[in-house]
Amino acid sequence: MATIGVRLREERERLALTQRAFGEIGGVEPNAQGKYESGERHPKADYLAAVAAAGVDVLYVLTGRHTPVQADGLADTEQKWLAALGQLPSPEQALVIQLAHALARKPA
Repeated sequence: MATIGVRLREERERLALTQRAFGEIGGVEPNAQGKYESGERHPKADYLAAVAAAGVDVLYVLTGRHTPVQADGLADTEQKWLAALGQLPSPEQALVIQLAHALARKPA
């Protein structure tokens, strides 16, 4: 079962940031960031607010559930794709996105 630390690391990696850069965003030293990710310590609310402003899905970090995407203006098919994508773990989401980009570049 994934922990807050594991999910926090997933979000950092999704944003392609080092522990140092991510810690700076959250206002903590790199060693504190490492302790958050290893589960030795838990982040405080001000840290979570700062990383949320940088694009981290804090609901996912805390609960394991991704923040729902606002579907206003999306076609029904697009809404279904987003819902299905949101059900996947982060590494698989990244693979699906890479595949979609590769297919979009492929000539018809």
